[in-house]
Amino acid sequence: MSRVKAVVFDWAGTMVDFGSFAPMGVFVETFKQFGIEVSVEEARGPMGMPKRDHIAAMIRSDRIADAWTKAYDGPPSEADIDKVYDVFVPMNEKVAADYAGLVPGALETIDFLRAHSIKIGSTTGYTRSIMEHVLPVAAAQGYEPDNLVCSDDLPEGRPGPLGMYQCFVDLAVYPPSSVIKVDDTEPGILEGVAAGCLTVGVTLSGNEVGKTPEELSTMSEEENAQLRDRAAKKLKDAGADYIIDTVADLPDFLKTIW
Repeated sequence: MSRVKAVVFDWAGTMVDFGSFAPMGVFVETFKQFGIEVSVEEARGPMGMPKRDHIAAMIRSDRIADAWTKAYDGPPSEADIDKVYDVFVPMNEKVAADYAGLVPGALETIDFLRAHSIKIGSTTGYTRSIMEHVLPVAAAQGYEPDNLVCSDDLPEGRPGPLGMYQCFVDLAVYPPSSVIKVDDTEPGILEGVAAGCLTVGVTLSGNEVGKTPEELSTMSEEENAQLRDRAAKKLKDAGADYIIDTVADLPDFLKTIW
């Protein structure tokens, strides 16, 4: 009998949206509306955090903060962060569903967990309003987790443990060591670590690699390995106990720890 009672998955870059593309253009376009040019790389940096915290991390980075200060004759304030966030959320709501295709192998992994009576939880850096657009698209493909904790459901989000604590309650599972957190971002891994869970980092489908399956298929094994290793290092540094390429690899991994 497995000692694993539940697996809690992230969403974008882990279970849906291979490469985590949905928010990228929105971050770029949102800042552009305020006269600030940002790159996709700058937008990817804080990925996994609640979206307001993500915007705050971006706007307080040295280069963007300097650009903001020059444009507005002063450093960005909390009110400025709120203004950017208020533009970002409705824009992300419009596009998130377009990128909500399941990662290849995700449904088979869910079937495996169900067959072994393992509960399926989920947390996300998306707001509840954004996830309202994603949930029906995922459900139409056969993915309906047993719970969902969004970034604005609780007083504090990632990298703190409150989202995982809510999963323990929603799923009625404990102790934390019986729950696995699967995520493609550092804040998401830190969320699991803070809650005392076993953590599994996802590399090739995630934000750090930021490639589509088609793009990866055209690259050499060496290029793929370099991308995998770079992502794995960041996730391990955040505390990931194990590393897999995508959630399709989770069943085989679970068999090694049973």
